[in-house]
Amino acid sequence: MNTATMADVIDVESAEFTSSNRPVVQPEQRTAIATTTPSDLLRIAVESNADLDRLEKLMELQERWEANEARKAFVSAMATFKREPIEIFKRKEVGYKTGAGDFVGYKHATLADITDAIAPAMARHGLSFDWDIHQTAGSITIDCVVTHELGYSKKVTMSGAPDSSGKKNAIQQAASTITYLQRYTLLSVTGMSTKEEDDDGAGGADGDAGKESHRSESPANQKGAKSSAEPQQYSQEAFDKNKASWREIVKSGRKTVAGMVAFIEARGAALTEDQKTTIDSWSHEND
Repeated sequence: MNTATMADVIDVESAEFTSSNRPVVQPEQRTAIATTTPSDLLRIAVESNADLDRLEKLMELQERWEANEARKAFVSAMATFKREPIEIFKRKEVGYKTGAGDFVGYKHATLADITDAIAPAMARHGLSFDWDIHQTAGSITIDCVVTHELGYSKKVTMSGAPDSSGKKNAIQQAASTITYLQRYTLLSVTGMSTKEEDDDGAGGADGDAGKESHRSESPANQKGAKSSAEPQQYSQEAFDKNKASWREIVKSGRKTVAGMVAFIEARGAALTEDQKTTIDSWSHEND
């Protein structure tokens, strides 16, 4: 009987896995997906001496592709910008203060309040804004344009008549309307809004609601008028009749705006908001 030695076993194992009978392992095949842009196609066409008609079509394709990429970048940048913790407060007071120190009127955010809050955040995301101004007889039109660094832009347009309130000259009337339209077109095109400053719960009213709450504190109510009834409004005819002399008193400094309002309302009728604004404008004529 033959007895296999250790050397025999080793030789057999080596023989079983020679190069001739070793199983062939196929290398993993990978498919590379190449992204070809219109600019690549244009380059290839130029290198292959393509005709002018083909080159023009490829250039048009390239322009459409770039425009779509710019649009997508704009949408992405605006979405990121809107996640910024931006707060635009109403700090500009339009009205007057009573002798007790209460403010009667309303507040709004100035153009500087808005741009100071928005511009830095927009710039961080490749966005900028500017305005185009168009003026015709009796009308001013403002285009507010927000543009991304890749070239895509969005525009909001508003129009209005020159602001003839108070005693503004023609340039001041135009400037007032331009500033007003710039504020609201910028807020509109960016989708932003303004808010009241935190007053620890003392306020909370905005716009017309705030005006109504102040109106209840007019001298007419203080003299015993029923709280549920609207105070008598000062006649516009009487206001127009006296405003020339009142204007001189305010301009000369003999009375402050608050003093003049209190003087008029002491007669038992509350001034309208437009009348108060007109009185306030007299104090700024020498600014």
